[in-house]
Amino acid sequence: MMTATVPSTEQPRTRLLAWLRHSLVLARRSLAKTTRNPGPIINGVITPALFMVLFLYLFGGSVAGSTAGYLQYLFPGILVMGAGLAGMVSTGTNINLDLKNGVTDRFRSLPISRLAPLLGSVLADIVRYLLAVAILFAIGALLGFRVHGGLAAALAAAGLAIGFGFCLSWVTVFFGVLVKNADTVLAISFISFLPLQLGTSLAAPVETLPGWLRTWAEINPVTHVMNACRALLNGTPVGDTVTTTLIWCAALFVVFCPLAIRAYSRQQ
Repeated sequence: MMTATVPSTEQPRTRLLAWLRHSLVLARRSLAKTTRNPGPIINGVITPALFMVLFLYLFGGSVAGSTAGYLQYLFPGILVMGAGLAGMVSTGTNINLDLKNGVTDRFRSLPISRLAPLLGSVLADIVRYLLAVAILFAIGALLGFRVHGGLAAALAAAGLAIGFGFCLSWVTVFFGVLVKNADTVLAISFISFLPLQLGTSLAAPVETLPGWLRTWAEINPVTHVMNACRALLNGTPVGDTVTTTLIWCAALFVVFCPLAIRAYSRQQ
């Protein structure tokens, strides 16, 4: 009499747990590197903070009539800039350095998942985004920014900024795997940073921009993220900005995450 056997799920489950454990261990390694080289965190906080102070005291009176009123408009955009800048610069650069310096070759000899170093670096960057956003909120509060949408709205705005930064980081992960030099990754990141972060509603409403710049700002995904965070933090109607932001996040992730993983796998 023949009996049917049911495939065991223990092995796939064990592999999944091992994959997660390896990724978390390497994420801890990446965070330990940050304590010795805090440049990405400093860059992701100091640069947006400098923009905030400069814009606040240069344009606050002319754009909003007062620095206090302008800060309520400006800060949500700075929050998105901080998360986006951290995502555009640190992730791809760290992975590129590991590939270039032979660290990834050492991981190949270990009994771990081939993708664990990549995923560990990305998981560590989420922690860096959280730190950058928390520090920016503290700086904003010291300057006088106040959340009018409530705690849930503030958490939602922070989540949108971090989520967009995470999805955007897969673009630089892809380039970080493809190119051979970390300086090239940095150059690509900063060249992309200027039109993406500054050609938006960051410093002034898009309606006040020149025609050519207004056209770009209206289709720029960063504008939608900034508008969504601005509405949440100031307690104003969000309209379709949150939905549009989530669509852009999904599009960036679905397109560039598989491309980055495939390119990284080929390096193995």
